[in-house]
Amino acid sequence: MVHLEKAVNEISLRVGALVKKSSVYESKPWGFRAESAFLNQVIVVNSNKSPDEVLDELLSIERKMGRTRVGKGYSSRIIDIDILYYNDELINQENLVIPHPRMHIRRFTLLPLVELAPGFIHPLLNKTNKELLNDCDDLIKVWKYNN
Repeated sequence: MVHLEKAVNEISLRVGALVKKSSVYESKPWGFRAESAFLNQVIVVNSNKSPDEVLDELLSIERKMGRTRVGKGYSSRIIDIDILYYNDELINQENLVIPHPRMHIRRFTLLPLVELAPGFIHPLLNKTNKELLNDCDDLIKVWKYNN
């Protein structure tokens, strides 16, 4: 939990003002096996930075917190910060794809996202976040974290 709190604080200092944040959700790892569960949270930030600048800041925060990226596969990590949306923009670059290309198939992302913005329409899939959650086939158990 301390890693999430530190990340949210760093994001609010370096990216932009924190508008709101979801509850924290716990889930089993997605796409690989690991010893411990993962904690997930979605935040909304008001930023005057470009999507590329936001990405650079987020990667810097991850590095500062001790994240090392090894290969392309999934693995346990101290922190993983993703950009789910940037307003309703569509971005498809080699190093940045917005909306996040796998968010609609991950229950651990959709539950906190729906808590904050159930009616927001995914600009590519043309469905609300709530509809994406209702359509999600992900069977990994996700529950609210009770610390």
